[in-house]
Amino acid sequence: MPSYAPSNLILIFLVSLILSNNSTSVALNQTANIGVIINEGSRAGKEQKTAIEIAVRKLNSSNKNHKLTIHFKNFKGDPLEAASLASDLIDKENVQVIVGTDSWEETALVAKTGQRAKIPVISLGVDRLQPISRLQWPFLVHMTNLDMSDEINFIASIVQSYNWKRVIVVYEDNMYGGEYRAVSLLSEALQKIGSFIEHSVIVPHFTSPFDPKETIVDNLVNVVNTKQSRVFIVLKSSLEAATRVFEEANKLGLMGQDSVWILGHSVSSFLDSLDPSVFESMQGALGVKTYYSDKSAKFLDFKSNFKTVFRSNYPEEEKIEPGIYAIRAYDSIETISLALDHLGNSKNPDSQKLLDEIHSNNFSSLTGKIVFQDEKLSELFQLVNIIGKSYKQLGFWSPKSGFSNNLELGGDHSLKRLAINWPGDLITRAPKGWAMPNNAKKMKIGVPDATSFDRFVKVKWIESSNKTEYSGFCIEVFESVVAVLEEKYGYSLLYEFVNHSGSYDDMVDKVYYKEYDAVVGDVTILANRSQYVEFTQPFIESGLSMVVPVKPDTQQAWKFMKPFTVEMWLATLSILLYTMFVVWFMEHQVNQEFRGPLKDQLGTALWFTFSSLFFSHREKIKSNHSKVVVMIWLFVVFILTSSYTASLTSMLTVRMLEPTVKDLEWVRKTNAPVGCDPDSFVGKYLREVLDLENIKNVSRQDEYPENFKTKNISVAFLELPYQKYFLNEYCNEYTVVGPSYKLGGLGFVFPKYSPITDDVSGAILSLLEDGKIRDIENKWLDAPQTCSSSNPELETDRLTLASFWGIFLISGLASTISLLIFLYRLLHNRIEKRIISIHGSRWNNESRWRKAIKVVQIVLSLNHNQVQVRPVESTQQTNEWARRTPPMWESVSPTEVPEHLEIGRPTQLEIPMRNMDQI
Repeated sequence: MPSYAPSNLILIFLVSLILSNNSTSVALNQTANIGVIINEGSRAGKEQKTAIEIAVRKLNSSNKNHKLTIHFKNFKGDPLEAASLASDLIDKENVQVIVGTDSWEETALVAKTGQRAKIPVISLGVDRLQPISRLQWPFLVHMTNLDMSDEINFIASIVQSYNWKRVIVVYEDNMYGGEYRAVSLLSEALQKIGSFIEHSVIVPHFTSPFDPKETIVDNLVNVVNTKQSRVFIVLKSSLEAATRVFEEANKLGLMGQDSVWILGHSVSSFLDSLDPSVFESMQGALGVKTYYSDKSAKFLDFKSNFKTVFRSNYPEEEKIEPGIYAIRAYDSIETISLALDHLGNSKNPDSQKLLDEIHSNNFSSLTGKIVFQDEKLSELFQLVNIIGKSYKQLGFWSPKSGFSNNLELGGDHSLKRLAINWPGDLITRAPKGWAMPNNAKKMKIGVPDATSFDRFVKVKWIESSNKTEYSGFCIEVFESVVAVLEEKYGYSLLYEFVNHSGSYDDMVDKVYYKEYDAVVGDVTILANRSQYVEFTQPFIESGLSMVVPVKPDTQQAWKFMKPFTVEMWLATLSILLYTMFVVWFMEHQVNQEFRGPLKDQLGTALWFTFSSLFFSHREKIKSNHSKVVVMIWLFVVFILTSSYTASLTSMLTVRMLEPTVKDLEWVRKTNAPVGCDPDSFVGKYLREVLDLENIKNVSRQDEYPENFKTKNISVAFLELPYQKYFLNEYCNEYTVVGPSYKLGGLGFVFPKYSPITDDVSGAILSLLEDGKIRDIENKWLDAPQTCSSSNPELETDRLTLASFWGIFLISGLASTISLLIFLYRLLHNRIEKRIISIHGSRWNNESRWRKAIKVVQIVLSLNHNQVQVRPVESTQQTNEWARRTPPMWESVSPTEVPEHLEIGRPTQLEIPMRNMDQI
């Protein structure tokens, strides 16, 4: 055993003490190795590296339990290279966590590498093509909750808000095909809202050895020359590629007032760090970017440090503001540091425990609150509008709540109400989103060459000019629409008509199969057709109705009975007879002209009442009661004769059209032959909807009358525009029976998602509001002759009791009341005569009570022999009264009582009663 000198022993002790102190220091300050994979040549990579350096410096200075050591690996954008670098970091640097990867392709490969080594991988990417599955990627942590599908749904909602039918997607090429997956998601989202991708502009990847400028120019020139859509969606692209696209788009005029540009998150994330020159080429574009608050003290401190470090590391960069990539990188390092703190002083912490601690983090980060939900973060998208050298915030969008104009997600949810500065300084309206291409070919428009009613569409070959002439109502409406498009919408519609021989359904199908670009003609808008093509606003209403011949009028001899119904005739006769009876009863008491034998009295009364119908009666009326009755009766007669005359005149001058077929049910029961146009949808409609079987084809309008005459058809089903013209042309020979089956109207046909459709519909509405289509309709569809009746279905209504029962009631009440008053006064006079004959002049001296008692006694007295007759005072007066007294059961009207017998006048005479039993 060797011996040591005292000095050597002291030296060994000091060395051991130093080593012991160092061991304790290392134990107290464990070092965590973190691998970072970034593309330092890109703007995102530069921001990420700067932010990570700031985070490590700050966290190491304040943390005594552990230190962070960063191992950077720079790659050029190849996902396979990123996976290889991840393996190197695990094998050579013994890293505990890997941070980095922006694209989903890089993330997937690096995550697979980390999974094999059981190393957590934190992705800084701001988009994902699919949701993260804990089972599929157990060691992957994504620093955002927003999938690519969320961003695409937001973009689709913008397109839907402004009803843009076609879009052009712009994306950067990638050898691994991630962009194609994003385009596929966008296509699916657009199909759900009735839009589609018309064209794709593929920009070469920034690692491509070829100059991308030439490719970009060629693609955009192709858009200008051949494509209609002007809604551009920059879906996935690097900042360098997007900048070149906007530069060339400005040169080609694709940033005008008809254009729309929507920037995806991959470009909008750099808006805070763009140069002013880049902003100038993006004026009016909308951007979709992740929202984060830039007002907190923590963010402002980070921003200040970032500017200093970034300017020092990258002096060539003009903009030194941090973006979402820098913020995500800083938050990821802080997340790892807090997780390590929670694990304590473990020298080699278990990777699964480290992953669990990362997921359980809950702290305030630069972007706000870091709280992983289902291993993901909750975030918002922000809609911005590029104006001047910056952008303005328009609102927020989340997958659950949709769009809102405030962070509480409870404000206005309408994108169309936003005040947006569109490209070309367009503010007053939203862009159309489409334009006619420079090299646009003439539209091939199908026109039916054989129609049942040639006034709607007429195709005529002109031999002298060797050309086809197209005319008719539908053709002139379309030509007027084209003029409105040029005047109000500022573009000319180039087209040529093409004759179509065949059914209308076949013609519409050719639009769907792109053999025709449109169809102009009398095409009815139907639901099954609308599934495959686009219809414009209808320019004339449409419906289906049953037309039948009318019966000849065989009741001319009894036409005079038609104005009144049977009930009206009976009521008129009843009131006439009642009035006759009342007048006769009252007048024959006092009027010599109404006396005589009973048959003469009835004849006189009947003649008087009947002649009053014509105001030609000659008998004089003496009783005031009769005069009241006759006055009311003459008023009734005036109303009845005036109404009867007017109704009869109308019936004699207006022919009533009585159809030969009453209703559709009769057609079904008898299986009567039905005529219709063979090329239209009507035949199918009659079979499938109305259950008719015996259907005959009638090709032209002038064939219908002959088919009706020969009984080849019993009814015809015509669409409303044809029916109106047909009934006007064949005046009063046909009529409409039954209801009209409403249809969608006549419209022009365009392919699905055609942007022209909306403009044509707007032009049609303008023509309808201005009355120009009505003028065209009058020009082409007015009948060559004018019918005597304004309405071929007109049938004058007969006069019913319901219209006259009031005046009949007044006349009956007047007659009855007059008769009752007359009877009362007649009875009163008879009683007065008997009293005076009994009591003479003493009657006037009796009290009222005694007069009342005696009146009752006389009325109830049935033994007239008890009446004592007092001596007469004058035989001459008695004889005079006897001559005036009506014979037998006739009595005297109160107006005919001799002056010396009037009630209330004192008299000294007592009248002898003669034949009182007969009065």
